[in-house]
Amino acid sequence: MDETDILSRIHALVDEEHKLRDSAEHTDDTRARMSKLEADLDQCWDLLRQRRAKRQYDEDPDEAEVRPERTVETYLQ
Repeated sequence: MDETDILSRIHALVDEEHKLRDSAEHTDDTRARMSKLEADLDQCWDLLRQRRAKRQYDEDPDEAEVRPERTVETYLQ
């Protein structure tokens, strides 16, 4: 997955998140989906940062890998 693909995925996830947040109905399913979207977004952003860091230090950005949700969710922001 290259940066263009990652950014497209990020935009799609953000669009879905905004639609869910703007809806009047916030069920348990909606809240669970929003939580999953947030985790997916964190993974995408992490992957994008990894790729950019590898490129900056003359490493192969294609070696970047999606880290587990548990890992990216514990990062300090």
